[in-house]
Amino acid sequence: MTRAKDEKTMADDPKTLVSTNWLAAHLSDPDLRVIDASWYLPAENRDPRAEYDKAHIPGARFFDIDEISDSRSDLPHMVPPVEKFMSRMRAMGVGDGHQIVVYDGAGLFSAARVWWLFRLMGKTDIAVLDGGLPKWKAEGHKTEDMPPVLRDRHMTVTVQSQMVKDVTQVAAASKLKDHEIIDARAPARFAGDEPEPRKGLRSGHIPGACNVHYRKLLNEDGTMKSIPELQQIFNAAGVDLDKPLITSCGSGVTAAILSLALERMGHRNHALYDGSWAEWGAFDYLQVETG
Repeated sequence: MTRAKDEKTMADDPKTLVSTNWLAAHLSDPDLRVIDASWYLPAENRDPRAEYDKAHIPGARFFDIDEISDSRSDLPHMVPPVEKFMSRMRAMGVGDGHQIVVYDGAGLFSAARVWWLFRLMGKTDIAVLDGGLPKWKAEGHKTEDMPPVLRDRHMTVTVQSQMVKDVTQVAAASKLKDHEIIDARAPARFAGDEPEPRKGLRSGHIPGACNVHYRKLLNEDGTMKSIPELQQIFNAAGVDLDKPLITSCGSGVTAAILSLALERMGHRNHALYDGSWAEWGAFDYLQVETG
């Protein structure tokens, strides 16, 4: 097998990551559902819903990460109650028996969060589009501005509670050192050399955490690097891949990019800290490391 063919085969995994060519070939499949999960940091001044309305992959539904969340929490876009998730997916016509492909307008950014959320709900037939909408458009694939025809579809949910951690569990893991905590934020934020974009948060990181900036996992075109490259990056960051892993970031979005990479690498014992630094950095009683 040639290297090019081998890399293409690796990319097309309907449970983790698929290429734009794979999606183009399957776009008319009756049980395929495409989701636009675009979300941006406030400083980017981009409106994901407006961009979706203007141009999206044919048939794509829009997934509002901030709305499909736990409205009872003061923290941003926390995991929604099961009933809310099921209700929103049914209204979007996404349910049992569907192969789902999720993408975003940045390349590979917020789509991984929705991939992880579906996995948390027990749905494994979901993949992130490698390179997202920018790569899709750059290759000349079609987009449309028409909303899809939606038909209710029943969804069965079986929550995989081991895939998410709360602050108490992360604090215990930090103290006992029985997990590896991996932080996806930029090195300057991890080290505490740069202020947090959210007001009122301390600077630094969870004690004992390793830093793997999510951008290191991506190529210039927004696609994810090869599995050997991913393994090398985690190893270089000092991550003990033999331990259970907890991914974290600013608010639980880019942590999911680490989770996706770990799943690609064959690591199955990983969870995401949903509150991430938006929670940890807000409480003075939680220890913080810098440097």
